[in-house]
Amino acid sequence: MPPIDELTRIEPAHIERLDHQGVFTTGLLLEVSETPTRRQTLADQVSADTNDVLMWRDEALMLNLASFGPAEHHLMIQARIEGLRDILALDLDEFKERARRASGELSVDPPTDLTLEGWWDQARTLEE
Repeated sequence: MPPIDELTRIEPAHIERLDHQGVFTTGLLLEVSETPTRRQTLADQVSADTNDVLMWRDEALMLNLASFGPAEHHLMIQARIEGLRDILALDLDEFKERARRASGELSVDPPTDLTLEGWWDQARTLEE
């Protein structure tokens, strides 16, 4: 599970508060924010609002896709894909095209079609 500080849409103060609550990985964040009641409780504990928690959760879901690491996260940011909801908003061809375009902009090899299809399928499976 990626560490919580890999989330790009979270302020350092909230990372510190989450760490104080024992939430130091994205997996733990997903666990403690699984239901609306849990999201509200977490928001109250870290002085955030539930929209913040939903945004963190969205990005954490993306970071926990299979074969997804820091380089892939950077690629998705370049492709203007910040979380699972952004993947869900795209059809497969558009998702592949944005990833390829971002790879070119970063001068890195793009993920294989199989990898991109896997992420796209996983996003649909994780859809809440």
